[in-house]
Amino acid sequence: MWAQSNPTVSIQLYSGLTITGTLGSSYTVQYVTNANKTNNWQTLTNVVLTTSPALWVDASTAATADRFYRVIPTPATNAPAPSGMVLIPAGSFIMGDALDGEADAPTNTEYVSAFYMDTNVVTYSFWQQVHQWAVNNGYSFDNVGAGTANYPVQSVNWYDAVKWCNARSQLAGVPTVYYVDAALTQIYKNVDTAPYANWSASGYRLPTETEWEKAARGGLTACRFPWGNTISESQANYYGDPVDFIYDLGPAGYDPIFGVGIGVDTSPAGYFPPNGYGLYDMAGNVFNWCWDWYGPYATGVQSDPHGETAGSWRILRGGSWLTGAYQARTAYRNYYYPDLGDDGYGFRCVLLQAGQ
Repeated sequence: MWAQSNPTVSIQLYSGLTITGTLGSSYTVQYVTNANKTNNWQTLTNVVLTTSPALWVDASTAATADRFYRVIPTPATNAPAPSGMVLIPAGSFIMGDALDGEADAPTNTEYVSAFYMDTNVVTYSFWQQVHQWAVNNGYSFDNVGAGTANYPVQSVNWYDAVKWCNARSQLAGVPTVYYVDAALTQIYKNVDTAPYANWSASGYRLPTETEWEKAARGGLTACRFPWGNTISESQANYYGDPVDFIYDLGPAGYDPIFGVGIGVDTSPAGYFPPNGYGLYDMAGNVFNWCWDWYGPYATGVQSDPHGETAGSWRILRGGSWLTGAYQARTAYRNYYYPDLGDDGYGFRCVLLQAGQ
């Protein structure tokens, strides 16, 4: 076994990690099963030092001689979040549907490391700023996007969202996450193939499905929506149908407040109250693209899962102005072809918390 660390860590073969640090300080133990794939660290546990040095032993049934470990300091949770983002704290939560029997969303325990998430979906004006820089710097997109000023960008496909995340990273001067090649040498800019992700990079990316659901729940447990078990048009922009769904308080139909010229449309970013983590529009307005291929959840306790390794559709979460209360539920899993957009599809970005 092998260990990479900061601060200094020594390894006792097959016995454990000796962690040296300041008493009361917190560290994260992570592992990979291939020393050549150190962009794919998985979190095992967090350790608070009550003695120093301290011996930590991996007693899990999955531990083998092919696990390679590292120990990193756990960042302070009181560090200021990047502008326009909030910290989603590390911890376990129950993912999935515990109320309505959603067949493809069984409940499962998931551990998620801390990360930052945009408080709002990416607006059309912000999309345009980064998009203009991107096309002048070697990027190409399938769609130019649609929307109005401080309203969500719409009609962008999954590939567009991924490329835009990379462009946002480059514009901000932080490492990009997505690459064309497994060696992570060619930045993903102008192709429509499944990218490789550098999960340890500190740049902007799409949330995983698990990250999205933890964030959407806002710290609540076993609730249909980010704020509780019922929904109304005072809480989200969606298509009301109180006749068919007892948890929909309506009124019926599209929300008439948000007509743009003809018919109805999206609502301004941040129009409705936020959830417990300070996130807006985690139900309704536009579906959010997520990283994952659509497929069944992995069983058992999971730690920072990234979903299936291949598939036909990418995940969308959160419901939209076009869809009803059922689709706005926190556990509802929508999916679509990654090369197709829709006027009810948008996205938001996340960032790895510094030090992970």
